[in-house]
Amino acid sequence: MSLNDDTDDRKYRAPALEKGLDVLELLASHGEPMTPSQMSGVLGRSVSELFRMIQVLEFRGYIEQSPEGYRLTNRLFTLGMAQAPVKSLIDAALPVMRELALTTVQSCHLVVLSDEQIVVIARVEGPGDLGFSVRVGYRRNVIDATSGLMFYGAASAVAKAQLRERLTAKFGAGRTQKFIKAADEAGAHGHVERASDFVKGVTDLVAPVIGADGVIATLISPYIERTPPTCSIEEAVGHLRKAAAAISAEMSAVSQAS
Repeated sequence: MSLNDDTDDRKYRAPALEKGLDVLELLASHGEPMTPSQMSGVLGRSVSELFRMIQVLEFRGYIEQSPEGYRLTNRLFTLGMAQAPVKSLIDAALPVMRELALTTVQSCHLVVLSDEQIVVIARVEGPGDLGFSVRVGYRRNVIDATSGLMFYGAASAVAKAQLRERLTAKFGAGRTQKFIKAADEAGAHGHVERASDFVKGVTDLVAPVIGADGVIATLISPYIERTPPTCSIEEAVGHLRKAAAAISAEMSAVSQAS
């Protein structure tokens, strides 16, 4: 990930800035905390060379220490959320998400695609004292995420080809083909219903939010069966699909107005 000074023919360079960006990009792609020595090995820079960058990034709130090493905070995510298209999507989705949570008595999340990862950009807690949700800014590899199936399954042919190429390069042909098969089935059904692979008792329900260029987000409800039941899983799927369609319609109207 480090730059080769001998072959770089750009007119202007800022080595210190580039070191800091290398650290941020590495932590974002790695997905897990890293120690300075681990960063040093991957980036091909000495620990002492990275020390000041790490200290400044921590002071400015872009990274933080954990027992396992340094990790990204939500500061970069918050800056990205200030972009107009993302704000418009969240503004359109939140009223619908609140209504969905009240109707199904389940939490819901709005998820977008970021390179080979999904990221949660908004959430609404279900009413009552019991529920399941993840924090805003939560990331997961698209190939491992239930939302990832919908992002691929509902994508255009061009977007599928681009994502397939990136996933194959990162995860290998075999794993990517297995993912694609499940994703194509999800696209044919128009939604995903799959038991969570990291929380027992939770069923991920996912529906696509469609924009002018295909799927732009997914709406996901981590469904928990309550006793006594308040909303069946079949009813929850129906409400989820209607909510995703409503957000899609709102985004279409925003696009036409602009």
